[in-house]
Amino acid sequence: MSRVRYNCAGLGRRDFLQLGLGATAGLGFTDLLRLRASAAESAQAAGQPSGKRINVIMIWQDGGPSHYESFDPKPDSPSEIRGQFKSIPTKVPGIHFSECVPELAKVNDKFTVLRSLAHKDPNHGGGNHYLMTGAPTPVPVGCGAFVTFHPSFGSVVSYKRGVQNGIPPYMTMPSMSRSGGPNFLGAEHAPFVVGGSPQTAGFKVRDVVLPADISEGRGVSRQDLRKSLDRLARITDAAAEDPTVGFDKFYEQGVDLITSPQAQAAFDIGKEPEKTRELYGMNDFGQRCLLARRLVEGGVSWVTVYSGGWDHHEKIFETLKGQQGVNFDKGVAALIADLDRRGSLENTLVLALGEFGRTPKVNARVGRDHWPFAMSVLCAGAGVPRGTVIGATDPKGYYAADNVYSPEDFATTLYTKLGVDAHQVLHTNTGRPVQLVNGGRPIKELFS
Repeated sequence: MSRVRYNCAGLGRRDFLQLGLGATAGLGFTDLLRLRASAAESAQAAGQPSGKRINVIMIWQDGGPSHYESFDPKPDSPSEIRGQFKSIPTKVPGIHFSECVPELAKVNDKFTVLRSLAHKDPNHGGGNHYLMTGAPTPVPVGCGAFVTFHPSFGSVVSYKRGVQNGIPPYMTMPSMSRSGGPNFLGAEHAPFVVGGSPQTAGFKVRDVVLPADISEGRGVSRQDLRKSLDRLARITDAAAEDPTVGFDKFYEQGVDLITSPQAQAAFDIGKEPEKTRELYGMNDFGQRCLLARRLVEGGVSWVTVYSGGWDHHEKIFETLKGQQGVNFDKGVAALIADLDRRGSLENTLVLALGEFGRTPKVNARVGRDHWPFAMSVLCAGAGVPRGTVIGATDPKGYYAADNVYSPEDFATTLYTKLGVDAHQVLHTNTGRPVQLVNGGRPIKELFS
């Protein structure tokens, strides 16, 4: 059974308040349609441009993955720094990874690793916000100070693009990271959350399935579907709005989604050949990577695959030798290779990262602690050069030392890839101006 794992900081009441209405759990599809329609009309009236048609799959390693045990091993360092794993050659001569990622080493000719991303926030909440939004967590400077949390990358993409062909622009699975919400952009730009375990037989996405009393094996008329919805239990309180009575254009769009062969095909992971599914790994993480590929190819602009449990304060080597390390390596390697094989990698940006790296020295619990001064990011597709390494850490991996980049640079690069003006000014619901990214420069090595 799928289980969402949290890092050592947990998730408190304050996190929920920061995310905004409907953000923590995602909204039902009909609710999203209604809210987004209103937002789209406002955006269109303001003459806001649409982004370039690059879609994104972000593999979010919540808790902060170790750069030592992935893409930046230090084999010549003392054992208390280099850890228990060896360095192995990749498919690209001269580039070495940790032995924890042998499958990714085999496809290193298809992606680039940024080894020199760094910041100064060692906290899960702050680091998460910084790497999910491109803005540091705001700190109140006095009584009554205004504090504005930024919208996530996925929510900004939703704000810019809106629903296209009846499909939500921003999806996350199986849950949303604490800073993955829309904040002041509003609940209409919260992610559509795809829960459940996609490796199980008969997996279905909530709100994207026909009512149980309508056979999927026969043609379904809109009248049949309307009648089925109308038989749902009514709300008897006269003061409450009955959604089965208010069967407006948003329900019509919902009907379009669940009766559209194209939309259904995107969600139906069971249509994949068994051999392809096995390449990704028959586990929750691997199958979510496969579903993410199907979703971006079906028109979803941003998909976050949330992977919890990377806060390895103890037993890091034991854990990464086990299923967590194996599943990640196999799933992401298969995703990149599969997208490339299908010709979809050039218009899909694949990213794998967490909120920071891990400490250079292995602690007494055989783990590594929080370390924001050096971290690695996997980048593939969307014009990212192949088979290269960007930047470097010092010989022992303490600090990013060559071509050092910030989260603002990362955010500016990402938005530039998507055709979004990274330095535009947005406004909160109270009219307060907020710059999308404060500063930042494109990471030139990530452009062909």
